[in-house]
Amino acid sequence: MMLSTAAGNATSLKEAGNADRKSPSIASRKVWLPKLIYESLPFFYLASGLAAFFATLHVSDWFWVLPHYVLFSALCIHLGVIVYCRRRGKKRRSVDSIV
Repeated sequence: MMLSTAAGNATSLKEAGNADRKSPSIASRKVWLPKLIYESLPFFYLASGLAAFFATLHVSDWFWVLPHYVLFSALCIHLGVIVYCRRRGKKRRSVDSIV
């Protein structure tokens, strides 16, 4: 059985099934976000990390939850700082190259 394509060429089912394997994985695909969301991501990570950290102060009876909150808060704060520093470094380099 042959499938027709937009170009008018026939494609076999076997070739169509292999097309998904050749495409990049979900982790390596580029994601396009609106500029406002993209620029606010480091601050969202920092706010999430601080919220999780302060949540650990109010949890007293659930001992199994505390390590998860602490790890999540440390990860979010670390990720927020890294993303912020990388973006600030790129902006500085682009401004220095203009001047």
